[in-house]
Amino acid sequence: MSWWQAWICVWLGYGIAAPFLVLNARPGAIFHVMFPIVNRTSFGMFGSLWCVFNRAAMACIWYGVQASIGGSCVLVMLRAMWPSINDLPNSMPASSGTNTRDYLCFFLFWLISLPVIWFPVHKVRHFFLVTPILMPIASITFLVWCIVKAHGIGPIVHQPSTLHGSKLGWAMVASFMSCISNEVTLVTNAPDFASRARTPSAALYPQLFAIPLSAAFVSLIGILVSSSSQAIYGTAIWSPIDLLGNFLNDNPSNATRFGVWFISASFMLAQVTTNICANSVSAGCDLTALFPRFINIRRGGYIAATVGLAMCPWNLLKNSNEFTSYLSAYSVFLSSISGVMVTEYYIVRKGHYNVKDLYNTERGSWYWYTYGINFRAYTAYIAGILINAVGFAGAISALVYWALNRVFPVIGAADTFKEIDVSGYERTARDSRDVEEVDMDTKA
Repeated sequence: MSWWQAWICVWLGYGIAAPFLVLNARPGAIFHVMFPIVNRTSFGMFGSLWCVFNRAAMACIWYGVQASIGGSCVLVMLRAMWPSINDLPNSMPASSGTNTRDYLCFFLFWLISLPVIWFPVHKVRHFFLVTPILMPIASITFLVWCIVKAHGIGPIVHQPSTLHGSKLGWAMVASFMSCISNEVTLVTNAPDFASRARTPSAALYPQLFAIPLSAAFVSLIGILVSSSSQAIYGTAIWSPIDLLGNFLNDNPSNATRFGVWFISASFMLAQVTTNICANSVSAGCDLTALFPRFINIRRGGYIAATVGLAMCPWNLLKNSNEFTSYLSAYSVFLSSISGVMVTEYYIVRKGHYNVKDLYNTERGSWYWYTYGINFRAYTAYIAGILINAVGFAGAISALVYWALNRVFPVIGAADTFKEIDVSGYERTARDSRDVEEVDMDTKA
């Protein structure tokens, strides 16, 4: 594909994922409950445990993957300060899949992330505000620097597509499906973050517009930077951090070393932010729901970090095709869950919640279904998985779930849409944060 065709796929993929994310986030923003609790409304009190486990497992795996990418940023940072780190003797066997230098940098990134996990999200929100400021500055600086070194934007942006007709069409479908796969984990657990929203609109418009815009911005810079790399080095380097590391070859000046350090440090902080928000918090919420007596959000975050370290994530990233295949395969499971959850809230019960019954395992409660499991949800879930396509899995599971609820109506099915808690239980976002803070302090 040409560069602009690939860019269109990014817009399509993230543009399709963003509306579903805000749709699934809505119950969290309205009733201030997180994904494990929202999932009970559709899968049942006990049926939700499998879905929560799936999301927790994915969060732990993604934590390791993001930490591995962050380790490469740390390597470039250290090379900018101490070039000799690049020649660190290797003492690790070939079977490990890595070397001493790369593992050291991975482990340093892993250590840097640990203190941030300790604090609740709302207490470190100022840290998360640093990344949106630094990243655009670093990214644009990197782009301008590459264009200056290449004396232009390079030949890639002028290359036409080598695919045509149906081959081009299917390649674009695969590409934007890959973008959806990248976002489907956040679509599934969107209520985790929306539960802390002060107003419902706070979880709607910022995410709806920021997700496709930021993804398109980052992708465009990546394309232009890679294009300029071909003019600089004679070959396209598609990893921005690898290209940045190449700037340190051949005795760079002090100004070059500082520039590389600043950009790589910004990228590293972005990885920390992403890992905590998208993976640590998600795993913490999910594991807390699975083992509430023993785990809280903080402990769950450290469990995710431990799993991310033990899984040797660099082996997943050795082959981009294998990683993309794995990502798409597992995302089918999560996409199917999301389709059921969205249909439950907007079509079946039409915004009606019974918050008290979300914590009630008595027969006859709204979310007890059949021995705590909603067979309609699991039938739809399996039907979506059988399609084996991320974008269609959610649509099929949603359609099947709607049809089964027409045939086998559930308690609380509504005729008109109204976002209301029929149990009369009132709780604010402020209360949720206070309870979380107390829970962390008492279980720490």
